[in-house]
Amino acid sequence: PALFMENARKGSIVSRANSIGSTSASSVPNTDDEDSDYHQESCKESYKDQRRRAHTQAEQKRRDAIKKGYNDLQAIVPTCEQQDFSISSQKLSKAIVLQKTIDYIQFLHKEKKKQEEEVSTLRKDVMALKIMKVNYEQIVKAHQDNPNEGKNQISDEVKFNVFQGIMDSLFQSFNASVSVTSFQELSACVFSWIEEHCKPQTLRDIVIGVLHKVKSQLY
Repeated sequence: PALFMENARKGSIVSRANSIGSTSASSVPNTDDEDSDYHQESCKESYKDQRRRAHTQAEQKRRDAIKKGYNDLQAIVPTCEQQDFSISSQKLSKAIVLQKTIDYIQFLHKEKKKQEEEVSTLRKDVMALKIMKVNYEQIVKAHQDNPNEGKNQISDEVKFNVFQGIMDSLFQSFNASVSVTSFQELSACVFSWIEEHCKPQTLRDIVIGVLHKVKSQLY
């Protein structure tokens, strides 16, 4: 009987211990599931933060690039420089910087066109001078090939007398026909004088008359 009572007491203690252990186990929360949910939530928040941070950095880079662009324009465009020292502390607005830049670009286009026209004119002048150079070289070569050719040529004095006679005749008709009272009258009279006194036949008669006069003076 003593052994039976001891075994019954031990069995009761084990049963009570199992019961207490089961109750305690059921009352403890499932920490593994909660850790998993917390980790997923942390990952979600971290991804959002990363996207927000990346967007903020990209926006800041864009603003820095725009600011640098405006600063470069103000440094390049001469008209963007501050002229009034009383407002030197104030920055030009973006609208003013853009407008001044547009005006400066238009000015450069006009200057470029003007320079291109000047270059074209200079090229024509160079071409004309080259033609004149070739002609003079041919004249010089002809004189070198025939050194005695110029001995029988007309003197400069006779040439001047012929030129003077032609100009005197034209000036007499010009002075009698053209009025210089006003630019309008001058323009009208000049055209009328050219049409009447500078016709090929009239000039031919003037030159023949002058040549006969000079010839009679020489001989």
